[in-house]
Amino acid sequence: MQSRLGLSSSVSQVTSEKPTGDGLASDNAPTARDAMMIQKILKSHENSTELPSVLDKCNIQLTEDLVMNVLRRHRSDWKPALSFFNWASMQNDYKHGSRAYNEMLDILGRMKQIRLMRQTFDEIPRDIDPSIINDKTFAILMNRYAGTHKVQEAIEIFYKRREYGFELDMIGFQTLLMSLCRYKHVEEAEALFLQKQDEFPPVIKSRNIILNGWCVLGSLHDTKRVWNDIISSGCKPDLFTYGIFINALTKAGKLGSAVNLFTSMWKKGCNPDVTICNCIIDALCFKKRIPQALEIFSEMNERGCLPDVATYNSLIKHLCKIRRVQKVHELLDEMEQKGCLPNTRTYSYILKTMEKPEEVSVLLLRMERAGCRIDADTYNLILNLYLHWNYQHGVRSVWAEMKSSGLGPDQRSYTVRIHRLHSQGKLDEALQFYSEMRSKGMTPEPRTRLLVKAIHLNREKQDNSSHNSNNDAKKMNFQVNSHKNSS
Repeated sequence: MQSRLGLSSSVSQVTSEKPTGDGLASDNAPTARDAMMIQKILKSHENSTELPSVLDKCNIQLTEDLVMNVLRRHRSDWKPALSFFNWASMQNDYKHGSRAYNEMLDILGRMKQIRLMRQTFDEIPRDIDPSIINDKTFAILMNRYAGTHKVQEAIEIFYKRREYGFELDMIGFQTLLMSLCRYKHVEEAEALFLQKQDEFPPVIKSRNIILNGWCVLGSLHDTKRVWNDIISSGCKPDLFTYGIFINALTKAGKLGSAVNLFTSMWKKGCNPDVTICNCIIDALCFKKRIPQALEIFSEMNERGCLPDVATYNSLIKHLCKIRRVQKVHELLDEMEQKGCLPNTRTYSYILKTMEKPEEVSVLLLRMERAGCRIDADTYNLILNLYLHWNYQHGVRSVWAEMKSSGLGPDQRSYTVRIHRLHSQGKLDEALQFYSEMRSKGMTPEPRTRLLVKAIHLNREKQDNSSHNSNNDAKKMNFQVNSHKNSS
């Protein structure tokens, strides 16, 4: 039986990007049916003033589970999400809870609609239920402000906790530091960390956040500086500290130093955990020292440090790159036998080695049997493969499935499709998808803007050339006719 992907019957199941119990997959059938109906209404009445009245006529019993389902189907399309959210908030027999508000805030923040995000937050009715605003609400706001490089606003939101009856606690402060570091504002995060040491003692977890921030930013100099500060401060490094610094060394190409520090941990009795082992294994594989990586993989089992899915993924990723397909499938079999179930990343590495649609179908069947649900990244990867193979049935199927699941199409999906259509000379379709992407509030990549601009410029030249040719033809006909008349 064919699915909407043009493949197996149930591989099209999806899950939330967030590991919570509120995902689409957990909803019961009536809720899912109602959500799909609302989704169709939102699509058919996009930008229509009749939308509220059409929704009113549905006579659907609103619940927060239903609202969450609808919102999550529009993670990449904030306009219909907000229209539905606002309509639902006006219904007499329903009031948004913290989950719905947090989801809407996150959608707006993710789509860079910061003004609307803040407006929605300010409109939360605290007098009805003070518990609607919770720690997650502030975490979302800080993260999304940091994501749009509004550092001061992110800091102000943290201190706004007091106005809502929340303590300025260590967990909230560390969440702020992580948000700033996640979006490359490490210098500001470290300055804040140092400035607030009287208010928030410099515990090892806070230090690790700053250490990791510099590591992710790729500054080995600053990472070493913070590492040395930790050692000299007398604050005992934990496994996270070692893991972060080893990761920084491997990223900077200092594999020898990383392996030495890794080995010294065993000798000191500070046994590396699976995360640190994975870091070393991945670095060795990257340097094409796969035999040595496999030795550490075996040593892990001997020392009682059981490999996890990330361990297998590191080996599978690099074995796929060198087309060691047999070894890859041996590891995949071993994972399943040991109960270490592969995830979407595992299958994505293998998908990249596929050469025809039938191979994709077989692998997705295996995903289904393992209980691994397709996520947005996997959808985009499959879309890219189908476009590359010019497998139009598959392209249409995966596009439709992304829409119905709420996991896209996102900016990446539109970008790859627009560029593929352009390369095939299908310029009208490319412009149509570009217009659709812009209408959903998505920001095109610079290369996509340039491509669309080039299409319009070429068309203007062709129109001008055609116009000039017509004028020349008319002029020539006029001259011929004049000559005949004079004769």
